[in-house]
Amino acid sequence: MAGRLVHVDSLEAAQAEALLRPYIGVRERDLLRGDATGDGVFIAEGEVVVRVLVQRGRFAVRSLLLEARRVEPLRDVIDALPESVPVYVVPQSVMDGIVGFAIHRGILALGSRGVPLTPSELLGGQAEGKPELLVGLVGLANHDNVGSIFRSAAAFGVRGVLLDDTSCDPLYRKAIRVSVGGALVVPFARSESATAMLDAIEAHGWEPIALTPRGEETFGNLGKACSRRVLLMGTEGEGLPDHVLTRARRVRIDMEPTLDSLNVAVATGIAIYEATQGMRAHARR
Repeated sequence: MAGRLVHVDSLEAAQAEALLRPYIGVRERDLLRGDATGDGVFIAEGEVVVRVLVQRGRFAVRSLLLEARRVEPLRDVIDALPESVPVYVVPQSVMDGIVGFAIHRGILALGSRGVPLTPSELLGGQAEGKPELLVGLVGLANHDNVGSIFRSAAAFGVRGVLLDDTSCDPLYRKAIRVSVGGALVVPFARSESATAMLDAIEAHGWEPIALTPRGEETFGNLGKACSRRVLLMGTEGEGLPDHVLTRARRVRIDMEPTLDSLNVAVATGIAIYEATQGMRAHARR
């Protein structure tokens, strides 16, 4: 078993290759905030991220696009692919021409989104060996922040991430890169709205925990009344809307009084650590 190497030596030949079309003009598609082709795919970039996609990711790989010098360093990744997956090998100049900018990493992959999970699927059942903790994102439109949150979720074994309708796509190329592949590993599901997200959380017996500077409690005081929790995070500045806060248990991170908030990705990382450590400590008792 190994991916099928396909050498393409000119930009004209690349543009004529149907399976390479999703890679053409990546930067322009980034500006449109759309997926690569409208055909349920996404693009992953860089060695670390592509390794995660192939070796640990939840998504099928459609193809790889490699600058010629990257083939040998990725030989083990190529060998792990099914023979049906083409690995396009091109000179640097051709790769730059395909994607529309000087791409120094020289490593891209096309993944298939498949059938998206529903919130009920993510909230239902059990996740073997993982804390019963989810993260819920409300109104997070910044890809750097969402990518960083997925990185923390992967690092601390969070079961999954819920997103409302206004939060950005975790499979956007920059979000995947910032997550260092975490967005390819941690399951996620999108709700129709923040209200629908809370409805699903409550219907499945999970406790919503809202992180807010106005929280009446800290993580150390949460106790173990509910072993299944969803950590709700809102936008920087405005935070979570009132209609979410009124339906959740409000928790804060103690900090110096001269500063009222943290970057949302930093705050989420701290909150995930505090919540998972507390859950594991209670589980050991």
